[in-house]
Amino acid sequence: MFEQALFRGGAGAGAGAETGAGMSKEEEYEQFSRSGSDNVEGGSCDDADADADAEVDNSHRKKRYHRHTPEQIQELEALFKEYPHPDEKQRLQLSKRLNLETRQVKFWFQNRRTQMKTQLERHENSILRHENEKLRVENVSIRDGIRNPMCAICGGPAVLGEMSMEEQQLRIENARLKHELEQVCALAEKCFGRLIQPDPTMPKSCLDLGATRKPMPGVTEELLQMQMEGLVPPPVPAPAPSPIVVNRLRERTMLAELALASMDELVKMAQTDEPLWIPSLDAASMKTLDYQQYMRHFPCAITSKSLGLAGEATKETAMVIINSSNLVETLMDVNRWKEMFSCIVSKAATVEIISSGMGGTRNGALQLICAQLRVLSPLVPARKVYFLRFCKQHAEGVWAVADVSVEKENENGSPKYRRLPSGCVVEDMMNGYSRVTWVEHTEYDDREVHRLFRGLLNSGAAFGARRWVETLRRHCEFSAVLATMNMDPIGTATAMTVPTPNGRRSMLKLAHRMLENFCTGVSASTDERWHKVSEWTNMEMEEDVRVMTRKTVDRPGEPPGVVLTAATSVWLPFSSHKLFDFLRDDRLRSQWDILSNGGPMQEMAHIPKGHDPANCVSLLRASAMNANQSSMLILQETCTDASGSLVVYAPVDIPAMHAVMSGGDSDYVVLLPSGFVILPNGPQSKCRRSMNEVGGSLLTVAFQILVNDLPTAKLTVESVETVNHLISCTIHKIKAALHCEDP
Repeated sequence: MFEQALFRGGAGAGAGAETGAGMSKEEEYEQFSRSGSDNVEGGSCDDADADADAEVDNSHRKKRYHRHTPEQIQELEALFKEYPHPDEKQRLQLSKRLNLETRQVKFWFQNRRTQMKTQLERHENSILRHENEKLRVENVSIRDGIRNPMCAICGGPAVLGEMSMEEQQLRIENARLKHELEQVCALAEKCFGRLIQPDPTMPKSCLDLGATRKPMPGVTEELLQMQMEGLVPPPVPAPAPSPIVVNRLRERTMLAELALASMDELVKMAQTDEPLWIPSLDAASMKTLDYQQYMRHFPCAITSKSLGLAGEATKETAMVIINSSNLVETLMDVNRWKEMFSCIVSKAATVEIISSGMGGTRNGALQLICAQLRVLSPLVPARKVYFLRFCKQHAEGVWAVADVSVEKENENGSPKYRRLPSGCVVEDMMNGYSRVTWVEHTEYDDREVHRLFRGLLNSGAAFGARRWVETLRRHCEFSAVLATMNMDPIGTATAMTVPTPNGRRSMLKLAHRMLENFCTGVSASTDERWHKVSEWTNMEMEEDVRVMTRKTVDRPGEPPGVVLTAATSVWLPFSSHKLFDFLRDDRLRSQWDILSNGGPMQEMAHIPKGHDPANCVSLLRASAMNANQSSMLILQETCTDASGSLVVYAPVDIPAMHAVMSGGDSDYVVLLPSGFVILPNGPQSKCRRSMNEVGGSLLTVAFQILVNDLPTAKLTVESVETVNHLISCTIHKIKAALHCEDP
C-alpha cells in the first residue's frame, strides 16, 4: 500500500509514454481496458518485432491474446508491491519463472501502473468535487441573501445611499475571503496537480469590492443620477491591500512551497534504500546517508551541506504498537509531541498554524514550530530549531509528516543547527501496529561539541533516527500497558503493595514527574527555573562538571529553599548493558549509593512499563537490619532501549508514598531526583583491562541536593564542593566495583 501511494506521482506518466510508443490509440485503449491482467502477444514496440511483423501480410495478421493464470497474476502483483518499475534484469527473471515473454511482463507492469494512477486520480477528483460543491452551495446561499437587501427601518429595498458601516465591513471581509479562496486553490493545485476554480457561471456577489458601480436590484436611474450629482453619498471605494498583507501572503506561499518540496524529498528518501542508504557500522538496522548518492538522487535538493556545518543523516524502520491516525495526531499536537519525546524535546511551542488540514483531518496541515532538542548530558549543547511541520495523507492508512528548518527574520548569521527534510512515513499494519520509517537529516556546528561526544554525534546515535524510533516504541509500549492496567496485577511485593489501579497510576505519575525533573537538571538546555552557577574541570576526574541552582518558594512537590544540581559525563570501558545491569541491581547498590545504608536494597513494589522487564518503576527500601535507621523509601525508574539507558531515583517519605499508593494526589510529594544516563558506543580508552570487553559507554552522573531550606539564602562554596565531592566518590566507587582503575 505504501509503495502504491508513493509512486502515483510519476509512475502513471512514465507508463503512458511507454505504452503509447509503437502502437495506435485503438491498440493502446484496448490494452488498457484489460486492467493489467491480459497482455497482447506480438504487440511489442521493439524494432526486431516490428521488422518481423512487416514481413507478414497485414490482411491476414491476427492479434493473439493471452490471459494470465491466477498464479501468474499473484506473482506479478507481489513484485509490483515491491518494485513498480522493474528493470530489464528483473523482468527477464520474472518471465522465465512465470513462463511468459519479456514484453508480456513489461506490458503488464505498464498497464498496472496506469490503472493505479487512474484509481488515485478518480479518488482525488471525487474529494475535490465534493469540496468545490460545498463552497459553491455556500456562496450561492450568501449571494441569495444579499442580492435583494432590505432596509432595516422600513422593510423596503435598500438603496446605495443607505450603506451602513456593517455593510462596508462585509465588503472588505468578502474581498479577504475571496483572496484566501484563491490561495487555497493555488495550494491545492500544487498538492494534487489540479487547478480548482470557482464556478464561472455563478453570479457575482453584490458585496464584491470594485463592483459597486453596477446597479443593484431596486436601484433606479433617478437614484443613480442623484448619486452622480452628489445628493446621495457614493459607495465606499475598495481599499488597496496594505504592503504588510501582501508580504504576509507571499511569505505563506513560500512556506507552502518549501513544505511541499520537503515532503517530496522525505518520501523519496524513506522509500529508497541502497545505494542511497548504507548500513551503519555500529547498528544492525540503522542506516546512514551516502552524500555522493544523495546529490546524485537529489540534484535540486532544498539545501546542500553548508560551509562549516557537519552533516548527519540516518534512517530507521520499526514496527510500533500505534495506528497511523493516533501517531499523526500526536505529532501535530506540539504538547503531546513534547510529552512523547520528553527525553529529546526540552521545549516546544507552536508559533503559527498556517493550515489546520482539509475535511476535518490532518491532511494538508502546516505548522510553524520552535523547539529545543537535547542529549542528557551537560557537555552537549542544546539544539534550537525553528521549523515547518507538514502532514499529508498519501493513501488509506499511509501518512507522512515532514519537518524542515526555516530562517527567522531577526536571526543574525548562519544557524548553528538546522533540519533538512526529515520526519517519518507511517503505514498501518495489522493488530493495531504501524510500520514507521524515520529519516533524520540535519546540519550542525561540530566545533561546540565536547571531545567525548564528538564520535557519538558524528555517528548519528545522539540525535539520529534510532533514538527517535526507540523513544517512540518505548512510549507506545507504556501506553499499551497503561491501557490494560485495570486487568494486569502488580508485581510481587513483600511489605507494601499497590492494590488499586488508581494507586498504580498515581505512582506512575509521580515517577514521570521525577524523570522530567531529572532530565531538566542534567541536560545543557536552558530552563527558566535553573540558573548556571559555574562550570569547571574537576582535577580528580579531569572532566567538566556543570553546577546549577534554583530557588523554590511554595511550589508543590519541591522543598522550599535553594536546590543545587551538579552533573558530569565520563567514559567507561564497559558495554552499556553491563553498566546498566550493575546500576539497577538492588543487591549491588551498596557499592556506590550512600542511601543504601551500607546494605542491600529490597524491592517493595514493581510496576512494569513495557515488554522489557528493565523498563519499570520500583519502590526500594534498605534491608531489614538497616530499616530502622531511616524513614525514607527510594522511588526509582529504569528504562532502556537500543539508543541508551536511564536509572533515576529519589528519596521519598513513607507516609507520602502510602497516600500515593492508595490513589492519592502525587503532586505534593517532594522529590529531588538523581541518577545516571548511559549512552553506548563511546570512544576507546587506555584504561581498558579486559581485551574481551567490546566498545565502551558514556556515563552521565547527576545529583540534586537541598543546600538550604531558606529561599533567600545564598549559595556557598562549601555546598558546591560537597556536591562535587559526591560526584567524584560515586564515579570512583563504580570504577572500583567494576575493576577499572585509572592508570
